[in-house]
Amino acid sequence: MKNKPTLFGIIVGLLAALIGLTLTLLIFGKGHSIIDSLDIAISNGFFTKLMSIGAILNILAFFIFIQRNEDAKAKGVLIATIIVAIITVIIRFA
Repeated sequence: MKNKPTLFGIIVGLLAALIGLTLTLLIFGKGHSIIDSLDIAISNGFFTKLMSIGAILNILAFFIFIQRNEDAKAKGVLIATIIVAIITVIIRFA
């Protein structure tokens, strides 16, 4: 399969964004647990901001793949970042 490295990069990018969101909720969350922090973020309208901050881990993954000359995987991380951005815009303005 020709697009396997790109698909791997997309998966890494989405997982990095999810891990980043979880870390952001742990650091900036105001609840007693991740679920409480998530509920508070959604009800107060700053969930999309936390999603954007969480996607910063994609920069790290992107540059690691670029440094290793794995351009197809870096392309996948970039695609995942665009997917997260689109989801963030949809949630923000829905």
